Amino acid sequence: MDLVSFSIVDPGTGPEIRIEVNGRPLQHLARDVEQIHAKAESNLGLAGDYAGLSPLQIHGTARHFLGEPEAAWFEDGDTVLMGCTCGEWGCWPLTAVVLAADDVVRWTNFRTGHRDWDLSGLGPFEFERSQYEAALSSMRLTF
Repeated sequence: MDLVSFSIVDPGTGPEIRIEVNGRPLQHLARDVEQIHAKAESNLGLAGDYAGLSPLQIHGTARHFLGEPEAAWFEDGDTVLMGCTCGEWGCWPLTAVVLAADDVVRWTNFRTGHRDWDLSGLGPFEFERSQYEAALSSMRLTF
């Protein structure tokens, strides 16, 4: 099983949710997969150019990360996990399908909102539900 951590940090632009998977920031994992696409567009800066969501953008609810999204880009079951570094999640979203079952939470089908990039090398990730909820609880959001 994969391990996830959630924390609220303030990089100087206001609080945002930092997500790490297996000890690595999610935007770094995305950057590794997106680099080939960004290089093809001659814009390496696009790869992994995400910031965490503000707790306000998800209305302070952890349910957003449990398959009940407060922010969705494609409106087909996706959940915005990260947004743009400008602070607006819809400017450059990173989405996944979040499937929450009784014992596991799975992230699949990663996509970025403004590029038709193949992100199949990102995930899928599968987390033990109890570990996942404990990680969410550390942010003190409502459930």
